Formats: sequence, structure tokens, C-alpha cells
Amino acid sequence: MRFIKQPGAPVADRIHWVEARGRAFTFTMEQGLPLLEAAHRGFAREGFAGGVLDIRGGALGPFTYVMPALSKTPDHAAFYSETFRPAGVTHLTTATMTLGVRDGAPFFHCHALWTEEGGRNGGGHILPEETIVAESFDVEAFGLDGAIFAAEPDPETGFKLFGPVAAAPRAARTDRRAFALRLRPNQDFAGCLEEFCRAQGISRARIRGGVGSTIGAHFESGAVVEPFATELTIASGAIAPGAVGLEATLDVALVDYTGALAQGRLVRGDNPVLMTMELVLEVAA
Repeated sequence: MRFIKQPGAPVADRIHWVEARGRAFTFTMEQGLPLLEAAHRGFAREGFAGGVLDIRGGALGPFTYVMPALSKTPDHAAFYSETFRPAGVTHLTTATMTLGVRDGAPFFHCHALWTEEGGRNGGGHILPEETIVAESFDVEAFGLDGAIFAAEPDPETGFKLFGPVAAAPRAARTDRRAFALRLRPNQDFAGCLEEFCRAQGISRARIRGGVGSTIGAHFESGAVVEPFATELTIASGAIAPGAVGLEATLDVALVDYTGALAQGRLVRGDNPVLMTMELVLEVAA
């Protein structure tokens, strides 16, 4: 399986997780608000400090983003590009967002594919500070009570990354068991989830959110992404019994460091995590 050496030593715990309670709901990202503030307000109205979002469309402008890029120093295995600011209104086609905290304040991690004004298709990592909701749009959310994603220094990759931490319950209304997860580098994406569910006695689960990166990508269609640095969003995902036990189904969209876009279902057993993969598992009743 493909492998990328990270600048720091591997952390022993390769699947970082916290069990919580959660609930799915929808809300409207309000026109004129910064994207971060719009997301924070939507969760707060339901009593949640954070969680994950699945976005199937939306208009943003001003809009700022970065793409994956090669690192110019040995401090990181890969890095970010310069900041891009397309003119006009950019329309999201698919995106996932993790809403958590960084330095004590709300913050998000969001990967997406989109179409810019003029018709150019793009993808990457949306920056919270300068991105505004241009037109109101609805999103699917999953709020967490008892856990939150917090950005903390990660000695293995050299980045400050989101990972789940236990949080005091806020008495938000919840209706199901959930797990907040972060998968660490150089282990197969599907295999990690299958292993985790077996260990926890979970027979069926739905993936909510899903923001991270893989070392290139191999799809069931036979398509291959060779450039190793990607930014990935999970379009849909689930874990369920299959022909040989539990099987993870992962439909994703991504951009690689050359700017090429790809979408499809990942091959199980052949798609290692590059830097991180954060997501929520909603356990089936």
C-alpha cells in the first residue's frame, strides 16, 4: 500500500475517537453572513457547539480557498497553495464541513468542489475568514453532544489538526449514538472504519461529514489519481455487512495538487490516509 513519510514519529493510537450522542437536522445558511458565523449559528440554535455538515449546493462570494501543494521544506509531507479569490459568486456542488473550535473560538475545516463564475470547475480547502454566504442555502447537519472537534498541534504531521475531544454535555436534544473520529496517516481509509466498527460491536453506521486527504486515490471504476497530495470530501458513506464481513462504502470527491478533480467510489484496502480524515459515524438503531 502507498506510504508517505511524515516529519514526526507516528502516534501509537492510529484511530482517535470519542463516543457521543447526536442528532441530524437541517438549517439555512443565511445570506450575507460569513460562512463560519452562518454555520455556528445553525448549530447553536439546536443547542450544539459543533458537529459536521453535508452540503449539496450553495452560493458563496466573496470566496477564498487554498489547494493541496507540495511542501517547500521538510517540515511537512505536503502543504497548501497560495490563497485564491475567484471573482463573483462561486457555486458549491459538493462539500463537507467539520465545525469545532480552534484557540477557544468556533472554527471549521471544509473541503469542497465547485463551479466559479465563468464556468471554471475547482476544488480545495475553503478558508473561513474571508468567505461569505452570497445567497441563502439549506444544509444537512449532524450535531454532537459530549464531544467536539478541537484543533491541536499534531507532532506527526507538523500541522494543527482537528481531532475529537470529550466535551461537557450541553443537554441538546439527541436521538442516537455517534462516534467522532480522526484517522491518522498511512492506513487504509476503509479498513480503519471496518476495524473500528468491529471493535465497537457496530454492525451498521452512516458516515456524516468527512473531511481529509488520501495518498492519491484508486477507484472501483479503475480510475487512478497518481499525484499523492489530495483534499477530499465524502459525498456519501456507510459501513454495513458485506460478502466478507463489514464493508465500508466510500463515495468521494477530491482535488489533487495539480488541480485535477476526481469523483467515485474508493477501492477498499488501497487508499491510505495522507494527513488526516475526520468524520462522524452515526450508529444505526
